[in-house]
Amino acid sequence: MKKLIPLTLLALTATAGAQSLSGVQLGLTGGYASGLSGEIFVLTPNVVGPVGVKVGVATTRSADAINDAAPTGLGGSLATYGDLKKPTSQGGFGYNESGSSTVTSVDATYGLGEVAPGIDATLYGGGRYGMFRATFGDDATYTNYSSNAFGVGAGAMVSYALTGGLSLVGDLGVDHFFAADVNATDKNNNTTTYNAGSQTYAQDTAPFNRPGTNFKARVGVKATF
Repeated sequence: MKKLIPLTLLALTATAGAQSLSGVQLGLTGGYASGLSGEIFVLTPNVVGPVGVKVGVATTRSADAINDAAPTGLGGSLATYGDLKKPTSQGGFGYNESGSSTVTSVDATYGLGEVAPGIDATLYGGGRYGMFRATFGDDATYTNYSSNAFGVGAGAMVSYALTGGLSLVGDLGVDHFFAADVNATDKNNNTTTYNAGSQTYAQDTAPFNRPGTNFKARVGVKATF
């Protein structure tokens, strides 16, 4: 993660440097993408006619990192992961869950121009690289899940000019991530890897809610230079 941010910032700078700074857009949006989510992006429009390039980095706090319905194999009152989350007074262990993801995107864009007075629209589509993390348990015992996956995505951005080079921007889209290996690491740092091609992959990774298809909706601001 520490290496990803500088590399991404370098990619953002390189994208902006692909043409003169005139018209380059820097944006910050926030909203929902399987959890509270924010993205920073650089959009270089009109690289070739109406076609441009958008590079972004988004972070999300997972709304539901662990699948409560997944079977634990313990049976009885602890048959599912949801049962493990119940307080001890209700026969559970009081386990907690948390999760997050970081997604880097590189998109080709197509500017539709002004679709209404003061309102511009841009379509985009391209590749994704997602890093997904989740933790389940308590201080005494826990499991960390992790998976890095490639994907594709598409969407539309609509902006409304405010003043000067500042605009409101709305972003609606969908990303799809392909199956990838999942690592499960316990408190003692013992790691089990579930390979995406194995016959028991779905069963083994059922507790980990790694997004497959992910719908997103964000709003924010962008500045044009």
